[in-house]
Amino acid sequence: MIIVTGAAGFIASYLVGYLNLQGIEDLVLVDDFSRKDKEKNYLSKKYHSLLNRDQLFDFLDNTTQPVEFIFHLGARTDTTEKDEAIFNALNFEFSKSIWKFCVEKKCPMVYASSAATYGLGECGFSDSDLTTLQLKPLNAYGDSKQRFDLWVLEQEKKPPFWAGLKFFNVFGPNEYHKGRMASVPFHIFDTLKSGKTVKLFRSHRPDIKDGEQKRDFVYVKDLAKVCYFLFQHQKHSGIYNLGSGKARTFRDLALACFRACNLEPRLDFIDTPEDIRDTYQYFTQADMSKLRGIGYSEEFLSLEEGISEYFRHYLSVGNYF
Repeated sequence: MIIVTGAAGFIASYLVGYLNLQGIEDLVLVDDFSRKDKEKNYLSKKYHSLLNRDQLFDFLDNTTQPVEFIFHLGARTDTTEKDEAIFNALNFEFSKSIWKFCVEKKCPMVYASSAATYGLGECGFSDSDLTTLQLKPLNAYGDSKQRFDLWVLEQEKKPPFWAGLKFFNVFGPNEYHKGRMASVPFHIFDTLKSGKTVKLFRSHRPDIKDGEQKRDFVYVKDLAKVCYFLFQHQKHSGIYNLGSGKARTFRDLALACFRACNLEPRLDFIDTPEDIRDTYQYFTQADMSKLRGIGYSEEFLSLEEGISEYFRHYLSVGNYF
């Protein structure tokens, strides 16, 4: 039995579909399943059972079936949320409880960290433990992920295998429900579908031109492949970056979206909203040498390849994965 938390959400529901493709169906999906706009993310998947988040530990205490692995991808991910108590409960304390279960039952696990832990990037983007100790996130979400990473590194008792994955800017199928927090490609597609001009955030730094802000965009399929690799090769525990390893500009991203829709580019720039302007990352790029060093050799899809697949096979026809 494999447990996947956050299974009604974007990344975890994609992972469930990917595990199904590998013939894995003995899955327990954990989340808050009350939202109707998330149902299509998981209803077509093959699994053993659904559990609401508050039922998980009662289930674990009473099940007679051994837990083979836990993918803990559930979290509150809204970077504009200011209530630290929410993040403390869902991203920190809940994660600690899962970790302690894995220690007690000798169950391997993968959990979701975040590139939001890197803040403005003043310490670089290395996933070494030394760098992790120095990071200064810019918001409550990033801070909750950073606090758990630090807590994990302090623990003397650990699961037989564990990996924390710092997800960078993820896009791809199953994010229809995310609203404002959906990826930039998702929002650009909606803009193009309505015939409007694509608007990107203006740069508020004199050294960076409008549209030249850079992020490490990574297609969700590549995340699922890495998760499956770690499930198969439970040898090198640690915290790992998970991005494409290549920073690309938002202009590059927009142009890839236009090409995927066979449209001529129409771009405009607007001020970055004031509520996120001071915490806006102008550059992210995952150092992927640590993951490569443990044997992960698959190439990541380019930004253009990921956008093309996402637009043509999912967004344009309303498909889920």
